[in-house]
Amino acid sequence: MDSFNIHEAKTHFSQILAKVQAGEEVIIAKAGEPIARIVPIRSARLRVPETERGTLWVAEDFDAPLPDDLLDKFEGRQIEGRQ
Repeated sequence: MDSFNIHEAKTHFSQILAKVQAGEEVIIAKAGEPIARIVPIRSARLRVPETERGTLWVAEDFDAPLPDDLLDKFEGRQIEGRQ
């Protein structure tokens, strides 16, 4: 992993980007102390529509109202006779 001070980084920015594009990480330092790391962007996996078909299941009552005791807990209400 190469390291450049700020002045060198400004002067050799194209060289730094070429290293990063080749998969290397580069450290930028100020007064000898690392302050930044330049890393290559990892390409995201291309998503193809419908390749996950059949892997997700949703219950028919997924949007049904919550039971009162559970709803009370979410809303912070006390249930009668309990604390």
